[in-house]
Amino acid sequence: MATESLAAQMRAKRSELMISELEGVALRLFEERGFDVVTVDDIASEAHISVRTFYRYFPAKEDVLQVKIDRRARALRAALSTRPTDEAPLHSLRVALQAVVSAEAPAFGRRWTAVVAATPNGVNGVIGGIQLKSHRVIAEFLGARFGVPGDDLVPTMLAAAVGGVIQAAQTQWFLHGGDLATRISDGLEVLEGGIGSDPRTWSGRTKRPRSGGPTKPSHRRPRA
Repeated sequence: MATESLAAQMRAKRSELMISELEGVALRLFEERGFDVVTVDDIASEAHISVRTFYRYFPAKEDVLQVKIDRRARALRAALSTRPTDEAPLHSLRVALQAVVSAEAPAFGRRWTAVVAATPNGVNGVIGGIQLKSHRVIAEFLGARFGVPGDDLVPTMLAAAVGGVIQAAQTQWFLHGGDLATRISDGLEVLEGGIGSDPRTWSGRTKRPRSGGPTKPSHRRPRA
């Protein structure tokens, strides 16, 4: 059993290394030649593998852009799991995100951002991947802290707000430089200060008529 487990770990490690290598090769070619121009054959040739081997790891070349999203989502989930349960949720997110982003290679992140920015056809897939992966991690974390499902209104909306801050910070970093982790942390600090650190002050409940129909107008005469 131990030998089988070790063998599985080795296979997973080799697979992870191959995915990272193919990601690096593909992003370099995308940046140099343009995403639409580069083919799977080009990537496979540059990586000295067969096209069949490429498809073993990626269904299509568009999926290469999802690797960074997957990697950050996994790292963020792991980082959030170590935060104290009595810590303010948005503060936990800020600290965890700063640690995760600080561990990423800036040059690689800049190349990924440049490719995405120059590839209108791939933007929808990237945004969808972020919403389905990173935003979900954040919403699930907030939901667990608030004692509600992760797809409830408050954790969902807050996850979207955090995602907006990250996107804005990444755009500022790409255009003006600096440290990405610090930009994200500073942005989340603004969000945290604006919303407050006490979840009990956050209201995501809107009152609706019990019948589900429109509210009937009042026929009471106004007081003199």
